[in-house]
Amino acid sequence: MTDLRVAGGMLAQRPSTQRRADDTELNHLTSLAVQGDHGAVDSLIREIRPMVVRYCRARLARVSGCVHHSDDVAQEVCIALLAALPRYRDMGRPFASFVFGIAAHKVADALRVSTRADVPTDSVPDRPDDGPGPEETAVRTVEAERARALLSELPEQQRRLLVMRVIAGLSADETGHVLGMSPGAVRVAQHRALARLREVAVANRLF
Repeated sequence: MTDLRVAGGMLAQRPSTQRRADDTELNHLTSLAVQGDHGAVDSLIREIRPMVVRYCRARLARVSGCVHHSDDVAQEVCIALLAALPRYRDMGRPFASFVFGIAAHKVADALRVSTRADVPTDSVPDRPDDGPGPEETAVRTVEAERARALLSELPEQQRRLLVMRVIAGLSADETGHVLGMSPGAVRVAQHRALARLREVAVANRLF
């Protein structure tokens, strides 16, 4: 597998002081990348990859043993994106929505593989298991189920927004790219979504 951290002129590296592209620049980069401009492809991956990494880490961190593979999954997302670029067509939705659609499928694949691989064996481990014990795992499972139940009470737009902002840790600007909103509108919508979430939690006596 090609390592995107090395290919294309060290795609994953950029100065920390370099600002992220705005919507207009990202749309321009996407248009050029779709046409096969290699420089635009490199720049597009540099802009998208940090968001993808954070998303994969946040989604896979909730499953024991999966977080260690999150960067590999993020790299698979970027490779899949490169393969899909020639077929991409602007349908009026933010390009980031297209990217996170690919990421969601790759994360789901990783979770399925992890579930199949998680079978008990009679072998003795070579070193102590530092992972969560049965009690902690049970508590995490209950908490995750409660969180999913609460989120399911929200409208789809609010649910997606909270998943990106609170769970995946995306910035208001990055979330706005996906949802087609300004950063200010994202913050206002997040405040309303959290207020609604608290109302649901109180009504269900989860607070």
